[in-house]
Amino acid sequence: METTQRTDQRTDQRTSAERRRRELLEAADRVVLRDGPGASMNAIAAEAGITKPILYRHFGDKGGLYAALAKRHTDALLASLRAALDAPAERRRRVEATLDTYLAAIEASPQVYRFLMHPSESVAESAAPGEQGFYVGKHSAPLLRRMGEELAEVIEERVDLGPGGQQLARVWGHGIVGMMHAAGDWWLGERPCSREDLVRSLADLLWGRLAEAGDKVGGPGF
Repeated sequence: METTQRTDQRTDQRTSAERRRRELLEAADRVVLRDGPGASMNAIAAEAGITKPILYRHFGDKGGLYAALAKRHTDALLASLRAALDAPAERRRRVEATLDTYLAAIEASPQVYRFLMHPSESVAESAAPGEQGFYVGKHSAPLLRRMGEELAEVIEERVDLGPGGQQLARVWGHGIVGMMHAAGDWWLGERPCSREDLVRSLADLLWGRLAEAGDKVGGPGF
């Protein structure tokens, strides 16, 4: 009986800690939506109604909090990209839908995107004494790498690329993510064209080799 009670207590404590961590991430999200790359640990702690040491206790340091926020948003984005890739449509339409899903996500939350991908030039000036900005450059590259690996897996399991297909799928996966990121970053900053025009132009760039490749035998199809 005592063993069961201890197990239940540990489970309750873990559930409570996970819930509290989720609440703190939601508070951090609200600050990021307001302040973008200028979001600070002080502001996030204040938004959550706690002291900064308590925030550190949950995430370790700024890097830990950034990584948790990055995972939260990357998980959501990848789920949306997978849904676009799995949509019941012909291949060209799914390519366009996947590109559009990424661009729509960064357009809908530009402050979150800038926080995740761009250090703020004003962070050093606006931060409280003794507080530095988030180490964006250290963490943004792994986010893009993770997206590239995920897309490579999708391509490898669905598209017949012939001999050396696994390596080629990784080249394509990382290359497409790099293209989406660079083009999306430029587009979000300058807005030189509509999102629809950008999607169509990027799809045109990708389409030649994608149009030629057949579906992998036994795969889910693409």
